[in-house]
Amino acid sequence: MVLACALLLLVTRITRSTFPRHVADYRHISVSGLLIHAGYLGGVFFAIDHGMPAGLSSLIVGLQPILTAVLAQAMLREKVTSRQWAGLLLGFLGVALVVEEKISAALDHPIRRVAFAGVAFGLVATTAGTLYQKRFVRTVDLAAGATIQYAASAIVLGLLAFQFETMEIDWTPRFVFALGWLVFVLSFGAILLLLRLIREHSVSRISSLLYLVPPLTAIEAYFIFGEKFGLVALVGMALVVLGVALVIRRPAPR
Repeated sequence: MVLACALLLLVTRITRSTFPRHVADYRHISVSGLLIHAGYLGGVFFAIDHGMPAGLSSLIVGLQPILTAVLAQAMLREKVTSRQWAGLLLGFLGVALVVEEKISAALDHPIRRVAFAGVAFGLVATTAGTLYQKRFVRTVDLAAGATIQYAASAIVLGLLAFQFETMEIDWTPRFVFALGWLVFVLSFGAILLLLRLIREHSVSRISSLLYLVPPLTAIEAYFIFGEKFGLVALVGMALVVLGVALVIRRPAPR
């Protein structure tokens, strides 16, 4: 979070981004950042650290698009059509099929309740953060807003780290690569793109894109780690693509 904040601060200097002038804006930005970054990542990583299999955590967090669509109708007055509901349900079914084999193997071992609590917290946090971002952080410069979000998340996670972690790092090449990927690709590139999409489109349409994460992960694992996936996973991938297409496709103009 500190490295991502520093990188974005440099970007704001280069692009001459404008930071908010009102204290209320900083409060709203910090809340959305804590939910999207600290709450979601903290909850999921906590669950995995306590024995939650990655496939099962992907399935549980995969409920986020459906939960977001339900709450967006009530809180943001966004209209979700029957076609989009069908796409959301198809997408979730596809995700379930993609990770089915890994879940079946993982359920042979007991999973601690605290792990389920962690991933559930991450699910609620990312859903609430997406809705909060759409509702209260709509006009703030993206780079400046993300800088504030990472600063707030760094403070909260830093305090927790000093309380519960060893604060020891093994600076291996693998760790440096993973850290660089998290900072430059995820925290800088992907998050800025996500915030831009949330600003310009309905949160239901944007959240449906998250269904593509497990299938793409399975494909990457096939080429990088040699992991196999069978016919069930392939059918699941097809359902995910169909479901996302139904959600994001705009009706033809009359």
